[in-house]
Amino acid sequence: MEHLCIRIGDDERTGLVVLDEVNGFCTVGHGNLAPRAPDAQVERMVDETVRIAREFRSRHLPVLAFLDCHDPNKPENPYPPHCLVGSGEEELVPDLKWFEDDDEVVLVRKDCINGFVGAMRPDGSNTVVDWINANKIQRILVVGVCTDICVLDFVATMTSVRNHGISPPLEEIVVYAQGCSTYDLPLAVAKEIGAVAHPQDLAHHMGLYLTAARGAKIVDSVQFAAEIHPNGVKKV
Repeated sequence: MEHLCIRIGDDERTGLVVLDEVNGFCTVGHGNLAPRAPDAQVERMVDETVRIAREFRSRHLPVLAFLDCHDPNKPENPYPPHCLVGSGEEELVPDLKWFEDDDEVVLVRKDCINGFVGAMRPDGSNTVVDWINANKIQRILVVGVCTDICVLDFVATMTSVRNHGISPPLEEIVVYAQGCSTYDLPLAVAKEIGAVAHPQDLAHHMGLYLTAARGAKIVDSVQFAAEIHPNGVKKV
């Protein structure tokens, strides 16, 4: 895969989308799809998301975050129960809980794989479309979990949103590879809980390949333009 980098400045019309970085996918021991032991891919994703989100908000750039959140009576086949309401699995990971204290971060609790569908309102309007239009966002930067499931579905839908002019400002969808991850479910464990085995590295790379095939740009580095702070120190 070609090594690509994006550089973001203060005057960018770029919005950050964070997909499902909740305990049920990221925090050790928090459910069927959470890591069973410390997981380097997941930890890297969270660390990079925190870094990027802090930069976005310090520059007053828009952020939207999805939280996977399911009704116990509505199973999401073929996946085992996860991120059930009231379990704590559906809550943001500790390092991102500050989203809840920032009134300008848009939080969307979704009960389906596709975040765009989960953002539909009863009146037919859509939170994602309104967020893009209100902020005149020309490019979205996508991070989160799972690369081959929720990230892939959201990105594939957003390429259609762009291509069909559903949200006219939107021109580009970018997926940050180091800011995404997926879960690891070995065959033996999958059999125990009645699920399908899910090899992490293979699934992650398949997800990235398919998002690129749908028209997204895959990058492996996100940098921010230099900024002069009041103390005269240049931040890069």
